[in-house]
Amino acid sequence: MQAGIQLVLDARFSFLKYQYLYTKLMYMKKLVVLTGAGISAESGIRTFRDMGGLWEEYDVMEVASPEAWASNPELVQRFYNERRKQLFTVEPNAGHIALAQAEMDFEVHIITQNVDNLHERAGSTKIIHLHGELTKVRSTGDSNLIYDIGGKELKMGELCEKGYQLRPHIVWFGEAVPMISEAAEITAQADIFAVVGTSLNVYPAAGLLDYAPMGIPIFLVDPHDVAVYSRRDVTFIKEPASIGVTKMLQMLKS
Repeated sequence: MQAGIQLVLDARFSFLKYQYLYTKLMYMKKLVVLTGAGISAESGIRTFRDMGGLWEEYDVMEVASPEAWASNPELVQRFYNERRKQLFTVEPNAGHIALAQAEMDFEVHIITQNVDNLHERAGSTKIIHLHGELTKVRSTGDSNLIYDIGGKELKMGELCEKGYQLRPHIVWFGEAVPMISEAAEITAQADIFAVVGTSLNVYPAAGLLDYAPMGIPIFLVDPHDVAVYSRRDVTFIKEPASIGVTKMLQMLKS
């Protein structure tokens, strides 16, 4: 008899717990966050913007363009192998972690211009990589063939299953940004939109601000002065992401 009552109570408790979680998820506000190089710089990843037009001592057009790949693919491979190796010497910082933990209170969608995996390693679960992913490679003959290689090196002569050379899964300068439509669609559904660690100078990513619904709260977290050309009310938090993201979340929760 006692065991039967306990089973009923356990079932009732499980139902109430599920109902609470379901209700919480249904009414969570959708927080869409566009992140850029600034958030990863705090983890020790060097950025193009802060290096006088260089990436690891390379001119950007020598390592991040279709023309560079056509003229010197070995150099391009070596550059991305170095960056991939460096990625696994750094860790997510407080900014990444705060955005991941925000999923307890918001439906968080990360749209990142960064090609590192620090958002994933921090625990964020909904991430769009606009400019590709450093830990992945793809076929030069079939862009749908994408492979996860983690921290491994990619060498010339390594082929996809169809026999084409593999290349970094990166959107180079001059190439289309395949994920921009999905990013714009998610931004248009936002209840809150935030920009973290980006100068808003790189398009089409910078144009996402125009897709955010009118009247929603918009935040910009960056220690530098960032010009916003859209006619929107923006709350500026002039702090690095490791401090500013937490401040923003505290403002939203209060």
